[in-house]
Amino acid sequence: MKLRTRVFAVLTLAVSVVLAGVTPAPAATVETVEVAAPAASGLPPYVALIRPVSAERLGSSWHEGCPVGPDQLRLVSVNFVGFDGAVHRGELVVNADRAVEVAYTFADLYRGRFPIERMETVEKYGSDDDASMAANNTSAFNCRAITGGTAWSNHSYGRAIDVNTVQNPYISGSGAVYPPNGAPYVDRTLAVPGMIHAGDATERAFTSRGWTWGGSWDTPIDYQHFEKP
Repeated sequence: MKLRTRVFAVLTLAVSVVLAGVTPAPAATVETVEVAAPAASGLPPYVALIRPVSAERLGSSWHEGCPVGPDQLRLVSVNFVGFDGAVHRGELVVNADRAVEVAYTFADLYRGRFPIERMETVEKYGSDDDASMAANNTSAFNCRAITGGTAWSNHSYGRAIDVNTVQNPYISGSGAVYPPNGAPYVDRTLAVPGMIHAGDATERAFTSRGWTWGGSWDTPIDYQHFEKP
């Protein structure tokens, strides 16, 4: 059966009392991406919701002086398959111009049953990248400098995503492993759930859409990282 997808805008419903001289605020737009699950997979349909995001919602992950404002970002909530085999909901903050593409990318991962440990926005970890990585958290936007440098990371633009950070660690030029609990997975001959390997379906889900994989870099090597500046 040919896969059918649909994207449609859904206006959030609001009930307002019209007072004399008061103009109701416009309703926020929620964009929905829905993809059918493979036949006989036992999975429910994949549904992603794309919403505007406020500075309050971004919390400590954003501050004045960041290279993009909240109006240039979107909160994307998606279905994903966990390490327990069950379907969960997770959230990512990405650039508005990447949001629909990201929704479809994670639809590919969902349909392929690629397992993800957790997917929470980074302010839940105090916007501490080390803490988020140690928790094996899949995340995107975080207004911060590149690791070991001062220039803005592509995460600061919402144009980078880290996936299963423990099974796919960052290895610095000196050989340091981040997060440290990812050290057993430096051996990329392993084939364990949640790992990303060159040419596999997870890598292709990103790179076929023009994203670059940090696992193909010479130094540092960043197996968890995908970016599309």
